[in-house]
Amino acid sequence: QSGGVFTALSDVVLAEEGVIYGAAIDENLEVSHIRAQSPQERDRMRGSKYVQSAMGDAFRAVRDDLRSGRKVMFTGTPCQTAALKSFLPSSLHDNLILVDFLCHGVPSPAVWNAYVASQKRKGEIVRADFRDKSIAGWKDHQESFTYSDGRVLSSETFKVLFYKNIMLRHSCGSCTYDLTDRESDIVIADFWGISEVLPEMDGDAGTSMVYCCTDNSFIALPPHRG
Repeated sequence: QSGGVFTALSDVVLAEEGVIYGAAIDENLEVSHIRAQSPQERDRMRGSKYVQSAMGDAFRAVRDDLRSGRKVMFTGTPCQTAALKSFLPSSLHDNLILVDFLCHGVPSPAVWNAYVASQKRKGEIVRADFRDKSIAGWKDHQESFTYSDGRVLSSETFKVLFYKNIMLRHSCGSCTYDLTDRESDIVIADFWGISEVLPEMDGDAGTSMVYCCTDNSFIALPPHRG
């Protein structure tokens, strides 16, 4: 989500009849990368997902869209965007914008699925939210599950395991992609610590950080390095 920057960037690409790829929660409460050609489809990608997404055929679909002349915005973890860039021939990079985020690391989907299974014992789940800001705003972090009978139950179990690094993949502990010199064109994040820099911008709605890594982007944002 990153303060809404993802939505703003993807709006530009969609307005130019481009295609958006990003992570979404499906009807089985599993996280995977999907393809979107409209704001309604894109909106499924909004919101934080604290688990590794299944890529499926997304890389080949991106390649096919680029070959057909479509503009493509792909958002993922730094390692996912680096993998896509490596997969694609350089001749297809001109119409591609890669967006990643400041990544804490990703848990295995097996951990999330086990947690969901435990919550399903309380009833039929119709919606899961990894970071439900309606509960306590932007500065707090609680996951929530909405049940078919209208109940919304919140918890901090998954959050605690995530921030304590108990369930992250071992490879995340020695990541070579979450660095200053990125493979992506744009890095987005929530601006934690904004109160120390620009306190007048510190609000419960959240503040975005945007870092432009290259000038090879068709989105009109100023490039910056250093």
